[in-house]
Amino acid sequence: MKILYKPFAIIAALISARLAKAIFKALWSRIDDAEPPKATTAGAPFGKVVGAAALEAATMAGVGAAVDRAGAQTFHHLTGIWPGDKPEEKE
Repeated sequence: MKILYKPFAIIAALISARLAKAIFKALWSRIDDAEPPKATTAGAPFGKVVGAAALEAATMAGVGAAVDRAGAQTFHHLTGIWPGDKPEEKE
């Protein structure tokens, strides 16, 4: 039955990627008016490049986890089956 969750998870991943990208752009616009620099952007300060990459990674990870969790909870609500790992029961 967990195989039914795969298409659900793929759709959730696509949604989370777009949502995270939009949130990162909104956050970066509050920090700087210019586009976030890439690692290979000539003349960009080292701190700005690393800061942009760290903020982008944190945003992607946070939004991805939130959307994955919401998707798993929704799937569980609809089917009654938890799609992920369950905690081990203690004896």
